[in-house]
Amino acid sequence: MNTPVIIVGAGPAGLMLAGELRLAGTEVIVLERLAEPTGESRGLGFTARTMEVFDQRDMLSRFGDIETSSYGHFGGLPIDLGLQDGAHYAAKLVPQARTEAVIAEWATELGADIRRGHEFVGLTDTGDGVDVDVKQPDGSVHTLRGSYLVGCDGGRSVVRKIGQFDFPGTAATREMFIADVTGVDIRPRVIGETVPGGMAMGAQLPSGAHRIVVCERGNPPKKRTEAPGFDEVADAWQRLTGEDIHAGTGEWVTAFGDATRQVTEYRKGRVILAGDAAHIHLPAGGQGMNASIQDSVNLGWKLAAVVNGRAPESLLDTYHSERHPVGARLLMNTQAQGLLFLSGDEVQPLRDVMTELIGFESVSKHLGGMVTGLEIRYDVGPGDHPLLGMRMPSEDLATDTGKTSTTELLHGGRGVLLDLNNDAVLRHTADAWADRVDTVTATPQSGPDGPLASTDAVLLRPDGHIAWLAPGSASGLVDSLNRWFGAAATDRTPVGAGTR
Repeated sequence: MNTPVIIVGAGPAGLMLAGELRLAGTEVIVLERLAEPTGESRGLGFTARTMEVFDQRDMLSRFGDIETSSYGHFGGLPIDLGLQDGAHYAAKLVPQARTEAVIAEWATELGADIRRGHEFVGLTDTGDGVDVDVKQPDGSVHTLRGSYLVGCDGGRSVVRKIGQFDFPGTAATREMFIADVTGVDIRPRVIGETVPGGMAMGAQLPSGAHRIVVCERGNPPKKRTEAPGFDEVADAWQRLTGEDIHAGTGEWVTAFGDATRQVTEYRKGRVILAGDAAHIHLPAGGQGMNASIQDSVNLGWKLAAVVNGRAPESLLDTYHSERHPVGARLLMNTQAQGLLFLSGDEVQPLRDVMTELIGFESVSKHLGGMVTGLEIRYDVGPGDHPLLGMRMPSEDLATDTGKTSTTELLHGGRGVLLDLNNDAVLRHTADAWADRVDTVTATPQSGPDGPLASTDAVLLRPDGHIAWLAPGSASGLVDSLNRWFGAAATDRTPVGAGTR
């Protein structure tokens, strides 16, 4: 059986990638070892950039009413997310299980083939495809043939191990517990609230349960084959806080460490890694799930263009060149945050200095951009415009057919060329890419202070990042269209959407 893309892992990264591929018309199979979702939720909410991504795919309304907050933190020290340009605030208290369910629903509606209870057990990269060995629910093993295999199977990725990816970094030096506790009242403890001997954090969830996080300094990580018992967590909590919560029930308990590792290459031939399979780190600020989703949004449209024959394989090289530096920066900032909120009194002078620095608006904005992902800028080609390579902030637009927005125009996961100066030559130039890029003549509605002020045209990639802006040369537009969307269609016949 042949399929263009096989994904291993039905977590946020794998499901998001499946949806992105289906949006581009690419067949995909998702293999998931577990028969059913666990319902566990390490993450509680998502960052401003992930909110934008969901909005750009018309998914945000699926979450219902979302509580947002302009409050963020860096290593437990408060920062103001409201300083970010054109950003949503962070979504609060959305369990990761809910996020996974929403993405799964979206991907399934688009036609993704999600096979639960199917375990990946081996691969052979033949150069022109990948043979994937799969253990089925009845215990038998059969082989699927795919053009590409993407490992989205988490921090203990089997795809990464069998694919022999180098995974350098540092081993865990401490162990932390997370538990959702019912049956007892636990007073709130904010992150950064240190206690003698470690860190204890607690907050009540909308369900009424209390989420606690506990870390004892000097507690080395254990080699575990299963989750710790609740008594072990309650013992640690009592040693640190003096509070006895043993009468409660641990509805969900897990342990994790502060290991920090990243693969040296995100792609080896026809095997690709995304999300935690490519990078693991301390879960400071809940950045892991968000980075994983954004890995998939960067990869999906590129992989689809290659397997659909619209772009050369070299386009996939930009997945590594763009996302590997993002992953490295993620590891750096989570290590720094760990030093701030997991260390003892010896780093209090550092906390005091950082608190003073965060009092400067430019510093708070810089750190906020780092933890939200809004600072990410890709190298998309020549030019020095401050928006080039950045994500496109949402901008309302007026067209001959009515009102729209840059966010709405990205719902289909296609490229978008915004003609903001009614330029017939520009539109004619883009006609040869009408099967991949929608050309829209529009007027920005935010006025002279808006992000598109003094701009005549903007080319948006499907992931919402700006690939080219005008004033600029027509040859520059052609170069950008060729680079990101492949060669022009020779018959210049639009397939699907086109000029509006």
